[in-house]
This record gives sequence, structure tokens and C-alpha cells, in this order.
Amino acid sequence: MKVINEKDEEYRFGQSGPKYLLRGPNIDFGVVRLLPGEDFPDHYHNEVEENFFVLEGEIDFLINGEIKYHAKPGDLIHIPPPETHYLKNNGDVPAKAIFVKAPFNPEDKVNVK
Repeated sequence: MKVINEKDEEYRFGQSGPKYLLRGPNIDFGVVRLLPGEDFPDHYHNEVEENFFVLEGEIDFLINGEIKYHAKPGDLIHIPPPETHYLKNNGDVPAKAIFVKAPFNPEDKVNVK
């Protein structure tokens, strides 16, 4: 058993970005926080599927450069490989979502730009 409290971990960019709570051996689990106007670069995975569950605020997802979805609290976005995904907070309050990636492979991320 392992117990982790979100408050014990830090966001990658200080107040925002991803925050991993669990890395492997089978999944990545964490939260991502985007401040108003902030985005997360377009990328894809070759074998890892990624899921986002929106907790707070709203996040716009651009999938494969063309499918746009405006996610609200309670929405689950499932992104199978190799779909590209770009996230942006176009709202005026911070947005927060849980993310789960599986299978575990920390090397499986390809930036589009």
C-alpha cells in the first residue's frame, strides 16, 4: 500500500502544470492545473492512453488538430494513442483535472511542434 497526499507534491511550473502523484509501475496518476489563458503543448503517445477527469474550471481540448471539446467539471476525456491532444484554459478561473496514463512508459511522449 502507498498513501500520497496531493499537498505533498508540487506542480511542474510552480502554481500550474502537471503534478504526478504516482509514477508506475503500471500507470501514471496525477493532477494538472491550468491558470487562465495557460495551455499545455500539443503532443501524443505511441502506446499510452491518457484520460482526463475535469474537477474545476473548464478546459478546451483540441484533438488531432481539429476536434475541439469544451470540458466542464465531471467530464472524462479519453485519448487513445496516437491521437494528438492540446489543452488550454480559455476561462477566467484556474482549471484542474485528474490525469491517468497507462500503460506506464515515461518515455512515450512526442511533442507535435
